[in-house]
Amino acid sequence: MDLANPTRFVGLADRLVPWLAIVAALLLALGLYMSFTAPEDFQQGITVRIMYIHVPFAWLAMMCYTLMAVSALGTLVWRHPLADVALKSAAPIGAVFTALALITGSIWGKPMWGTWWVWDARLTSVFVLFLMYLGIIALTRALDDASRAAWAAAIITLVGFINIPIIKFSVDWWNTLHQPASVFRMGGSTIDPSMLRPLLVMALGFTVLFFALHLTAMRTEIRRRRVISMRRVAARQADNRY
Repeated sequence: MDLANPTRFVGLADRLVPWLAIVAALLLALGLYMSFTAPEDFQQGITVRIMYIHVPFAWLAMMCYTLMAVSALGTLVWRHPLADVALKSAAPIGAVFTALALITGSIWGKPMWGTWWVWDARLTSVFVLFLMYLGIIALTRALDDASRAAWAAAIITLVGFINIPIIKFSVDWWNTLHQPASVFRMGGSTIDPSMLRPLLVMALGFTVLFFALHLTAMRTEIRRRRVISMRRVAARQADNRY
């Protein structure tokens, strides 16, 4: 596969990232305009506008970890040369999206629930996801051996993937303050189209932004590893001369 070659992958990323950034900027600008011109909710009032960023952040927090789980399989099963690069590069981005989901959720929850935080199933499982991101980031940076770090991170990622369905179905399995699924559900969305359209545009914009950031991070990681490899070769050559 051509993209298994790091050099070809970097070349593709160099071409794609500027276009992805432009598309993301246009979609987010359009989404923000649609969000601010969308009607207010009859119960939540203007605070419903937090939904247009909170929900995409939450979706991407789970999507990013799912991508990491697939990358972990690529490392352990298919031995793809770029799988561990994809996993390591995605973790900080996923951590940021998860943190933003928690922060915006707390801001939204204060006027709706009367509190910044409750230890219900949905919020607690998302907080666990954030801790898992931090743990994987720490692990990939703690081990000097890149191969050992890749395998350890892949195993922990796959074990932690059990938390993703818990987050998704927690509002159905347990009695929580968090509202149940209202966009992707049997019977169709319960959100009015005037609010659903800007939400989907914002979600698409943030998704394109995620891929732009992920490709950039992967490209940087590949180049970082090349520099380390070149330094080691230079050090060995210097030792051989003496």
